[in-house]
Parts: sequence; C-alpha cells; structure tokens
Amino acid sequence: MQERLATAHMAVAVTGEDHGVKEYVLFDHDGVLVDTERWYYEAGERALADIGLTLDKDQYLRDMSQGGGTWAQARAAGVDEETISRQRSVRDDYYQEYLRTEAIEIEGVVEALAELSRYVRMAIVTTAKRVDFEIIHEKRRIRQFMDFVLVREDYMLAKPHPEPYLTGLKRFGADRAETLVVEDSARGLRSAVAAGIDCAIVRNEFTKAQDFTGASYRIDTLIELKEIIRGLT
Repeated sequence: MQERLATAHMAVAVTGEDHGVKEYVLFDHDGVLVDTERWYYEAGERALADIGLTLDKDQYLRDMSQGGGTWAQARAAGVDEETISRQRSVRDDYYQEYLRTEAIEIEGVVEALAELSRYVRMAIVTTAKRVDFEIIHEKRRIRQFMDFVLVREDYMLAKPHPEPYLTGLKRFGADRAETLVVEDSARGLRSAVAAGIDCAIVRNEFTKAQDFTGASYRIDTLIELKEIIRGLT
C-alpha cells in the first residue's frame, strides 16, 4: 500500500491492517527519546581521525543498519584489532563527553510520555551501554514513566536480532498483539519485525534515509502514538 503523507500530529498507518488496541509500548532509546545518535557518530569520527582515518557517514549508516558501526570501516582500511580496541575506548570517552555537555533533549518527549502513561505501560529496550544510559538520565525525567529498562548488558544478542524485544515481552508478560515497538532505525525495525511485534517508526533526521519496509506506522512525534495505541488509526 502506498504510504500517505503525514499531517501534523497524525500517525500514518503504512499498511491497511487493523492492529488493535495496544497495552504495552517498548521504546528504543537513542534517536527516539533522546537526540544522541549523531553524537555517537561524531565520537567515532573523532576517534578514527585520531589515527588518520575518515569515517564516511553514508557507509556508517549502512553498516549500522546491519548491526555494524564505526569499526567496520576501520577493519576495511586494515586497522588491527589492538588499535581498534584502544580507539573504541577513546570513542567511548568522547561520547560520554558529548552526553554530559551537549543538548540531547527531544522537544515534547516528556509531555508525550506523561500523556501516553494514562493508557499503556511502557519500557525502554536499548543497545546503549548501562554507563552511557546512566549518564544520559542523571538529570532527566524519562525513566519515571517506564516499568523497566533493558540496556545492552541485559541480553545476549543485539538488534537486529529479536532477542532484545522478546526479552521485553517476557518482562511484561505481554502478548505480541497487544504490544508496540517504537524505533527510528532499520536495525531496530528488523529486530521488532523478527520478534513479531508491530513497529512505529518515528522520524529522525539522522536515520531518515534508511529502509523502513515492514514498519506498521510512521510518525513525526511521540504524541501521535496516542492514536495508535487506542486503535484509532
């Protein structure tokens, strides 16, 4: 079905199927609840620049959609694993510096979560490391709306494998049909689809060119989820 153009604050159903009322929402984190993805890229770009390499953004996004990232280009350039390990630590330091100093809030997120919490139970399923997640949420109000958070250390296989979202389902004791995943990346979408859960893709300028075939909905802001979870789309 050809996707219709979204109007302001109106969720767009990509398929014509009736997906029903939702009781649970599993949120991705980076790019959905906080604006961190470009800073993760810039931290990797900076770490590679330290050893004389340029990180190609388009290739980086393609690698990320397949579950790779910064170091795929480093390996392709012949960088050895010892150097990659060292620069990964450097990248992590740069990233945490950005998390502490840059504005990463997404306008309207807290207000949307407060409204959605009237209708559904919510949780976060993220590939972020626990230390990064804790830095991000030291002074933010997002966690108060969540039943639980799953970070990278809480499951074995990362997105696009279905394990992260299947783990979220199990924690809730929820059925797939009554659950919605909210993502901004092709990798996360593939994880949700593989887990058999409907997925809404929220617009993110950093990932907007990725392939979102398989998404059930497209939205511009989180408040549009209200229509979806109440079965109004």
